[in-house]
Amino acid sequence: MSDLSRPVGPKIIAIANQKGGVGKTTTTINLGAALAEQGLKVLVVDLDPQGNASTGLGVDPDDRVYTTYELLLDEVDLKDVIQITATSNLSLIPATVDLSSADIELISNEKRSFLLHDALRQPAIDAFEYDFILIDCPPSLNLLTVNAMVAAHSILVPLQSEFFALEGLSQLMLTIREVRQTANPNLRIEGVVLTMYDARNNLSQQVEADARANLGELVFASVIPRNVRVSEAPSFAQPVLAYDTTSKGARAYRALALELLKKNAKLAA
Repeated sequence: MSDLSRPVGPKIIAIANQKGGVGKTTTTINLGAALAEQGLKVLVVDLDPQGNASTGLGVDPDDRVYTTYELLLDEVDLKDVIQITATSNLSLIPATVDLSSADIELISNEKRSFLLHDALRQPAIDAFEYDFILIDCPPSLNLLTVNAMVAAHSILVPLQSEFFALEGLSQLMLTIREVRQTANPNLRIEGVVLTMYDARNNLSQQVEADARANLGELVFASVIPRNVRVSEAPSFAQPVLAYDTTSKGARAYRALALELLKKNAKLAA
């Protein structure tokens, strides 16, 4: 468990949704880049065996010597797993497909739900002086996602602007409630961000109206538009803020970062 006598460390946010294709990794990469652009020190933890956040931040698979797999299962030092990215102020703990076997290997470990918590809350993290740690969760409610929820202070939920979007949230909310009751009583929902939003589409508008009616202030005012530049940026191994800094997608993620900072006012000061 973390040492309560220590100074407050970085704000840890898990980006989670058990549904794939909702913009989870895209949000992790670009929110991280937008926060870094504000001068904050950010660490992205790639907890998805697909390793898309690692690829999107320009870390080649051959350069991922130590990853989240080793961090969880081999207790490798933080300094050995953290990599600098091409984005100033933004670092990464990468992932590879090796992580896909972690669920099975963790089952027999009595601390299986707390491994990421202990890795990210250890005193050694203070030396890096991070303001935020963003965890890119896999698209399922497995033991890796539970590790992220136990480690995190809060959950940010990307919600795709499509039919049945809200229905998919119910299982996620149940999992968050269970983690609160059993392992992390202080876990809260940072907010829900609407992604792939098309203002010309009646369905997007209806999803937004339903989300705001049901979830109220939990829904960020900032919405992430469906934007070709956002889609293209990962193939160039860059956040959209670097790929096309004036695009609608880049502007939207900057707005989301500023809104997040207002929610965490002491970090914005």
